[in-house]
Amino acid sequence: MQRKVKSMVVEMRVAQRGVDEDLIWEILKPAVEAGDTFCAPPDGGKTGALAYFWPDTAQVWIAEDAGQALGCWYLRPNQTGNGAHICNAGYCTKPQARGRGVARAMLAASLEEARRQGYRGMQYNFVVATNSRAIETWRRAEFDIVGRLPGAFHHPVEGYVDALVMFRALV
Repeated sequence: MQRKVKSMVVEMRVAQRGVDEDLIWEILKPAVEAGDTFCAPPDGGKTGALAYFWPDTAQVWIAEDAGQALGCWYLRPNQTGNGAHICNAGYCTKPQARGRGVARAMLAASLEEARRQGYRGMQYNFVVATNSRAIETWRRAEFDIVGRLPGAFHHPVEGYVDALVMFRALV
């Protein structure tokens, strides 16, 4: 699937286990090690980051422009059984791709893919309240803040900050 973003055509391709782990780690590494947006252990290295971002229940896509990786995203059921009709997604862009519309392109692709797979809603379980760029992106895409978890995230600079639960219906 492709998305036109500013002067780029961002191609979304499904990541392959046993092939793309190093590339996914390259994308995730700066964000994971900064420790300010993801719950992956900052000192967990590639193994910890992949366990967090790419568990067995998730499918991961890589966003590329002219073969250059710009970011990655995952889609998975938020729950099992009677809750499996709601999906969960996560996104990460390389530092040099930030501010170029890549996150919006990945979000649009994930919403399209979620609908294609028959999900009835998308839920973000744990959006760090200090991640204002992401929150604004999700709000513009019609996600509502449906919950607040006081002091749930230990930010490396800000201390204990809230985490938000965000939701959007897909039907």
